[in-house]
Amino acid sequence: MSHSPASRSALIDLVRQWHQSGTPWSPSGLGTRLDWGPPLDPRHEVLSCRQLNRVIDHAVDDLTITVEAGMPLQDLQDLLAEQGQWLPIDWPRAGAPGSIGGLVTRGLAGGLRQRHLGVRDQIIGIGLLRADGVEAHAGGRVVKNVAGYDLMRLLCGSWGSLALITELTLRLQPLRPARSSLIVDGELAAQEAFRSELLRSSLTPERCDWINNGNGAWQLRLVVSSVSEQAVENQLKRLESLALQQQLSAQRQPCSDALTTPLDASPPAQLVRLVLPPAQLQQLLRDEAMTALKPWCWELAAGAGCGDGWCAAATPDHQLEALRRSVIGLGGEMTLLKRAAGSTVAAWVDRPSRPLIEAVKRQFDPKLQLSRGRLPGVNQETL
Repeated sequence: MSHSPASRSALIDLVRQWHQSGTPWSPSGLGTRLDWGPPLDPRHEVLSCRQLNRVIDHAVDDLTITVEAGMPLQDLQDLLAEQGQWLPIDWPRAGAPGSIGGLVTRGLAGGLRQRHLGVRDQIIGIGLLRADGVEAHAGGRVVKNVAGYDLMRLLCGSWGSLALITELTLRLQPLRPARSSLIVDGELAAQEAFRSELLRSSLTPERCDWINNGNGAWQLRLVVSSVSEQAVENQLKRLESLALQQQLSAQRQPCSDALTTPLDASPPAQLVRLVLPPAQLQQLLRDEAMTALKPWCWELAAGAGCGDGWCAAATPDHQLEALRRSVIGLGGEMTLLKRAAGSTVAAWVDRPSRPLIEAVKRQFDPKLQLSRGRLPGVNQETL
C-alpha cells in the first residue's frame, strides 16, 4: 500500500509506528520508477514524498537551492529557468522525469557528467529520515561547507536502502542561452580517434555521447553551449575541422536544451545502465555481445563512460548475461534497471565490497525494514 503524508510531522509519525512494529517499507518520490531495479515485495508499504515538494530556500546570487525531496524535476527546472539558472543533471530515461529525491536515490549520471560531473557532485547538503524516524542532516547550504560526514555521496545511489531523503541543497549553474549539437558519423575507429583528439583539445562540449538508434550503427553526438551564438559557432567550426581530419561527416542539428535526446524515450520493455572506463567503450561497441543486440538503442557518454541501453521488445536472458560478462571483463558494471516479464537476470551482481555494504546497511537500518531486496552491490539480500 502506498502512503503520501501531507506534512513532514505526519511522515515522521508514520515511520516511527512502522519502526516499532518492524513493518517493511520502501521510500518513494512520485512513484514513477518503482518498477526499476529488483522487484519490490507488493506486501510491503511504500512511503511517498510527493506532498513534500516545497522550495525551502533559493539563494539566487550564491547559485544554490534547497528543496524538499518530492519536488518534481520539471517544476524545479522551470522555476530555476525564471532566474536564468538550471540544475545540470541528466533526467532519467523513459517517461516523466519524476522527483529530485528519486533521481538522487538512484544516482544515475549521464552525458552531462563530462562537463558538470555527476548527480552526487551537485549535492552540498542533505536531510534524511532514518528507519527509526529520527531526522538527520549533513553538509550545509553553502558550496564550501565541509562539516560532518559525507552522507550525500553515501545516500546518492542507495536506492532507498539506507534512509528516506527529505530535502536537498543543490549547486546550480547559469543558463547558457546559445546551444547547438553536432552529429559525427563514419568509421568507428575514426570516430574513436576524433573522440581522443577532442579530449586532448581545449574544446569544451557540454556533452559527447555515443548514440545508436537500434540499427547497429554508432555516431557521436556533441552538444556545445555558451553565452553567445558566436562562441558556439567558433566551437562548431573547430569540431567540424577536427572531424574532417578524420574523414568523418559532421551535421549540425538544433538543440533547445541540454536535457533532450534525439532518441525515442518512450517506456521500454528492458532498460540497462552501463558504467565502465571511457577508454574501454570503443572495445565494448565492437564486442560480439553488444553487436548481437541490434534492436537496442544506446546513449553512452563518451567522456564519462556511463549511459543507457533500451529495447521495446524482450531480449533473451542469455544475451543480457553475455553483455554483463563483457562489461565486467572491461572493468565496468551493468545494472538491469527494467526487466521484461519472465526475465531472471539479476538487477546487479555482488561487488567485492559486499561485506562492507551489508555492514553499512545494518548501521543505518538494524531491523532491515527499508527496501528489502534493493541493496546495491548485493545480488540477493540475505541479511
